[in-house]
Amino acid sequence: MQVQTKHYPKNCLVTVMDRYSAVVRNMEQVVMIPSLLRDMQFNVHGHRAQDGAPDLYNYFTMLKAIRMDVDHGLLPREEWRSKEAENEAAKTEKDEEERILGQLDLEAQFHLHFSSLHHILTHLTLKAEEVTRTYQEITGEAK
Repeated sequence: MQVQTKHYPKNCLVTVMDRYSAVVRNMEQVVMIPSLLRDMQFNVHGHRAQDGAPDLYNYFTMLKAIRMDVDHGLLPREEWRSKEAENEAAKTEKDEEERILGQLDLEAQFHLHFSSLHHILTHLTLKAEEVTRTYQEITGEAK
């Protein structure tokens, strides 16, 4: 049986997620010794990152963890429900009122979260490419 692959528009969330996963998988294949990334900072427009900013190793591990969620989904529903139950007990009356008002405009919330997710995944994809490029420069594999 032949599987048909559907091509999605460039700005489709599925395309962005696939691109992110592919770039992070490439990063994982290129970075053979992740410890070389410790204490290395991103260079932003020729300037070093601020003190206390995460090093490339932290980005490497974060990007891998996020890829697992993108590829395999989030926590199982039962685990989310137990966490939600804990959070519900801590909510105040004001939080409950805001939640109810927020549900009234679900379309606006959807668009806000959708565009935010698209932006964040695009930003993380660029970070993964930067980690890969920096690692290649460190090891002398730069193209």
